[in-house]
Amino acid sequence: MAMGPLFLLVREWVVGSALSWHLNHLNLLLLGLFFSPLVSALFPVDWVLCQAPLPRSTGSEFARAEMGDVARDLGAGTVGGAAQLVVGHPFDTIKVKLQSQPTPPPGQPPKFAGAIDAVKQTLAAEGPRGLYKGMGAPLATVAAFNAVLFTVRGQMEAALRSSPGAPLTVAQQVAAGAGAGVAVSFLACPTELIKCRLQAQSSLPTPAPAPAAAAAPVAGATATVSAAAAAGPKYGGPMDVARHVLRSEGGVRGLFKGLGPTLAREVPGNAVMFGVYEATKQAMAGGQDTSGLGRGSMVVAGGVAGAAFWGSVYPTDVVKSVLQVDDYKNPKYSGAMDAFKKILAADGVKGLYRGFGPAMARSVPANGACFLAYEVTRSLL
Repeated sequence: MAMGPLFLLVREWVVGSALSWHLNHLNLLLLGLFFSPLVSALFPVDWVLCQAPLPRSTGSEFARAEMGDVARDLGAGTVGGAAQLVVGHPFDTIKVKLQSQPTPPPGQPPKFAGAIDAVKQTLAAEGPRGLYKGMGAPLATVAAFNAVLFTVRGQMEAALRSSPGAPLTVAQQVAAGAGAGVAVSFLACPTELIKCRLQAQSSLPTPAPAPAAAAAPVAGATATVSAAAAAGPKYGGPMDVARHVLRSEGGVRGLFKGLGPTLAREVPGNAVMFGVYEATKQAMAGGQDTSGLGRGSMVVAGGVAGAAFWGSVYPTDVVKSVLQVDDYKNPKYSGAMDAFKKILAADGVKGLYRGFGPAMARSVPANGACFLAYEVTRSLL
């Protein structure tokens, strides 16, 4: 009962906000630019029906209903994204640390022996806060990220339906997820670059300061500095990362380093995730009508969908992460394909799955929480 007034307040704010109007038209523009040819090719009949002009008497009612759907997707997507972030961020931190640790010299052990060792070392060096390092960047953009993801998906669903309220097939959910993946990649790339830089900086080697002239070593000697004696963290927080990249790494373009692998992750990954989510719900419901499913079923379907996402695209996430934390002045990789080849050459196929355990351990509870929060919040708005 105590939550009732809060949800009513949120609903009134979201539905009445001018932001909803702008997001509605922004996503209609995205649909026109990116998705119309794909949907026309896959579902020509449904798409033509959706393009047919509405009767003049129902146009305003349809517009209001559509804006209401966008507002609900916006609000529910924001709540779902926040739930996913809080539950899953510690797992994501360990995943990035494992992905980005450098290959050790022959005969030397890696910095982290595995996920449990990474957790122990992080807690010992940084305390519990170390597991949530880098959360500021995605937390600050979770509203925009999930607004785009769920709103574009909702608009795609509306475009694909043969009639208002008609259930969608799994194939149509796959198409809607792919379209949402394209749109969300342009927000995910700079956000994750900042997050990965903060999460990985303690596991990356820090260049040693040059020795003073008076203390220069004799000929043939090599100056060595241990990691413990190296300088402290390179970045002070999300804004510090953004300022550094904008100032020293090519401006705005630097924030979109790794956009190719981000698209290669988000487009097929979201297609699989939303398709599996719908397929799992329909399997549990025994048909296309999934309105009677309980919250436990939503958590299960969301967890299975999240596992399917990472299981299908994980190597591209590894390539994205190593590119985004690569040194700008002395890069190890010239691009995504170069990173892919060098990882394979150095570590084999298992190198493309570094951090896979924490990613899968994160995906089930985090995506279960996300989809449950989304479905419940949307039903209350």
